[in-house]
Amino acid sequence: MTNVFSKDPNATLDFGFDWSQWLATGESISSYTITVSGSTTLTKISDTNTSGSVIVWLSGGTSGSRYEVACLITTSANRTDERTIKLDIRNR
Repeated sequence: MTNVFSKDPNATLDFGFDWSQWLATGESISSYTITVSGSTTLTKISDTNTSGSVIVWLSGGTSGSRYEVACLITTSANRTDERTIKLDIRNR
């Protein structure tokens, strides 16, 4: 599975971090933190935690730039893990 995605700077899109295959039976996401690195123009609009996935809505960004968006979770079993996606901003 790739962790590099592209987005137009004028688009507002959702990006998901799917933990469902990683979580143990009966385990859930207790808390999470979304971090957008290296940007003052890529904006986190909102985020949600639903059924083992964290969804983040992002807008903006500077065309020609690459940003990293990280999701750090803590589970009901007190495990922690982090995943990062790369987001290339391109005019489409």
